[in-house]
Amino acid sequence: MAKLLLKKSYLRNNLKEVNFKDLWGSFGIFTTMRVKGNPPKIFLYNKHINNLIKSLNSYKLNQKKLKKNLTILIKSFLKKNISYDHLLRIACNKNLISLSLRKRLKPNSKFYLRLLNYKRVDPHLKNLKYKKILKQLNKYDTTRNDVALYFNNYLLETCTSNLLFITNNQIYSPSKNIYKGITYKYFSKKIKIKKKNISIKEIYNYSEILLIGSGKGVTSVFKIPSLNWTRKTKKKYIQLNKIYEKSLSN
Repeated sequence: MAKLLLKKSYLRNNLKEVNFKDLWGSFGIFTTMRVKGNPPKIFLYNKHINNLIKSLNSYKLNQKKLKKNLTILIKSFLKKNISYDHLLRIACNKNLISLSLRKRLKPNSKFYLRLLNYKRVDPHLKNLKYKKILKQLNKYDTTRNDVALYFNNYLLETCTSNLLFITNNQIYSPSKNIYKGITYKYFSKKIKIKKKNISIKEIYNYSEILLIGSGKGVTSVFKIPSLNWTRKTKKKYIQLNKIYEKSLSN
C-alpha cells in the first residue's frame, strides 16, 4: 500500500473534519490527480473535477456546491511552501469526502505487466470497488510493475492506467469495458487512437505497449513475463512522453 503523506476526511453536509477513512470498497467515486511544482499546479484539474461530479451523478451521489466545496478543501489541503510531484486522491461516497496525498514514484525503465483475469465493477466509472485490485497491486513494487486486467481473453486496462498498443506506427486502445481516464482523453485530442478489441493471442503483433494515467504519466512496458512479450521499440513512448512533459511544465 502506498504511504500517505497527508490524509483527511470531511462530512459532505458541513465540511467538518472527521477521522480519516480511505473509502475503498464503499459505494462512491474517486479520482487521482498529479500535483506538481511550487506553488502547486494540478494537471487537468477542471477536467478531473468535472468528471468526478459527472460520475457521482451516475450514482446519484452529487450535491449542490460540491465543486466549490472541493476547491475550498483542496486549497486548504495543499501547502504553498512545498515543491510537489505528488498524487492527490479525492474520494466521495454518500457521506464523506476524503483527500489523500502521496509522493509520485517514477516508473522504472524496465517496467513489467502482470496479468489478472478480472473486469472492474462498472468499468466505465472510477468507482471505489477496488479492494481486489489493491490486493493484487500490493504484491508488487509498483515502480516496476502494474497489473493488466483481461476478460474473455481480451485486454482491458491496468489497475492504475489506460493501455495503448502500437503496431505499424498506429496506436490502438481497447474499445470496451474500460474507464477512459482524463490522461487518456487528453491524449485522444493530441493523437489518433483507434479503438479495437485486443486479444491476448495477438499481443505479439504489437511492438510497443504504453501505460497512460495520472500516476504513471507515460510509461513504456518492457516485458510481459507470462506471455513472453518484450518491447521492440520506444518510438511512440518518446513521442507521447515529450507531449506529456511539455504540458506539465506549461
